[in-house]
Amino acid sequence: MTQTAFIQKIIHKAQKDIKTIVLPEGEDKRILQAAHEVAAAKFAKIIILGNIKSINDYFAEQGWSTDGIEIIEPEKSPKFNKYADLFYELRKEKGVSKEDALRQMNNYNYFGTMMIKAGDADGMVSGANHSTADTVRPALQIIKSKKKGRSVSSAFIIVAKDQPFVFSDCAVIIDPSAQELADIAIDAAETAIQFDIAPNVAMLSFSTKGSAKHEKVDKVVEATKLAQQQIELPEYCHLGIKLDGDLQLDAAVDAVVAEKKAPNSNVAGQARVLIFPDINAGNIGYKLCQRLGGAEAYGPFLQGLNAPVNDLSRGALVEDIVGMIAITCVQAQK
Repeated sequence: MTQTAFIQKIIHKAQKDIKTIVLPEGEDKRILQAAHEVAAAKFAKIIILGNIKSINDYFAEQGWSTDGIEIIEPEKSPKFNKYADLFYELRKEKGVSKEDALRQMNNYNYFGTMMIKAGDADGMVSGANHSTADTVRPALQIIKSKKKGRSVSSAFIIVAKDQPFVFSDCAVIIDPSAQELADIAIDAAETAIQFDIAPNVAMLSFSTKGSAKHEKVDKVVEATKLAQQQIELPEYCHLGIKLDGDLQLDAAVDAVVAEKKAPNSNVAGQARVLIFPDINAGNIGYKLCQRLGGAEAYGPFLQGLNAPVNDLSRGALVEDIVGMIAITCVQAQK
């Protein structure tokens, strides 16, 4: 298994506290190869959802062992009805009937998410053959937000010139309010801490410290104030989070530019967590880094949930899937 230095570091961390990750796309050979590599590296226990015979036959053809891997065919699982009943109890006030719940368990993303809810798995990785919405929707309905009234957002880990960054939000909240942007910033800082990335948070804009006047800048300025208030709270004040804005990207990451544009900032020039003002900027920003800059991009993964459920690009390579499984394991660690 060939992995980058960053992912090798994450794998090493995952090996210290083994978690169980469910992969609901057992029909995809990339998923099966990734499951084999993860089991061989012994950094996670893997559950594959799919046709048991087909998956066992494929492993046998490749000469692979299924040690460390459990294969479950949801329709034949003895827990199928248990999960349906639990889903019904969770969603009956939303109009879900018992018949609806039974039908929904035939959707492997829902079945896999219910495994997490029931305590039979610690996290899930999906998306090789499904849209982001197909992966995220069950998580929002079943796992739900860790903090009441707080939106779930997404993050990418971008490794550029051997330096890891957290980019957020690039995939879920299209046009966050100032409060949502502040919440995204705090959740992204916690994500950074999980992966040993300095929680130096830049609230990005096309303005640095009021150099431009516009309502879009005003939103970032307000979000910065709200986030700075949050990091003073008892639950965050010991985490060493630094946060500042409004900052242009060059001022956020380049020390020379920072000295000119924001000399009094405790974040400018050393930001490692980049908070984009909306999904347009975030999505374009991470893809520019990945496609033109040659950076490694891992994500999107969800932040702010009670348990990790993460998305893959439908064009994901096997090594991308292995990396995302490792990231999910670390998210599941307490």
